[in-house]
Amino acid sequence: MSIQQNLKHILSEVPKNVTLVAVSKTKPVATIMEAYNAGHRFFGENKVQEMVDKYEEMPKDIDWHMIGHLQRNKVKYMAGFVRLIHGVDSFKLLKEINKQAKKHNRIIDCLFQIKIAEEDSKFGMKAEDVSNILSSKEFSELQNIRITGLMGMATFTDDEAQIKKEFMYLKHTFDTLKSFETFNFKPEIISMGMSGDYKLAIDCGSNMIRVGSSIFGARN
Repeated sequence: MSIQQNLKHILSEVPKNVTLVAVSKTKPVATIMEAYNAGHRFFGENKVQEMVDKYEEMPKDIDWHMIGHLQRNKVKYMAGFVRLIHGVDSFKLLKEINKQAKKHNRIIDCLFQIKIAEEDSKFGMKAEDVSNILSSKEFSELQNIRITGLMGMATFTDDEAQIKKEFMYLKHTFDTLKSFETFNFKPEIISMGMSGDYKLAIDCGSNMIRVGSSIFGARN
């Protein structure tokens, strides 16, 4: 199937309240433009420089999502345009995003990344770390970020029961943290689920999925 057909197929399978982020990492602009020309506007990258290059080359009505592990020294390069940063896994990173957003007179939306997988290679915070941040005076002073939800990456395994348990843990954490709502914490998004498990993720409460190979084919 073509990219356009793949998009249409996935969108026909997911509820209207679920945002599909097309993971365009490693894909050339010409390939991404096929999805754009099919009407898609949400794209996810995991390397800042690659996203910056594509942003400069492509139409400006795209919502760029930073979905990879983010280093603090790279935030400044995308602070002027990034739509949503999925992987905020420390308060230091959040403060840097706030600092760079202020320079651009913007409020940048972010998701706290919760560690739900058993693999050591996955990044993320514990739920209690997030609770501590949300209830701190320092967090309340951040005027240029808005936490709009949580993100998590399940263990890379064929064990569906384990993946479901991890997804349900993220949904439970989201529900628990909702009581903290403040001007800069507006929890609406649960970003979980990728090409292999997005249907299960949606069943577990996800309303944002990150899909690459099922749209663009195998990664380069």
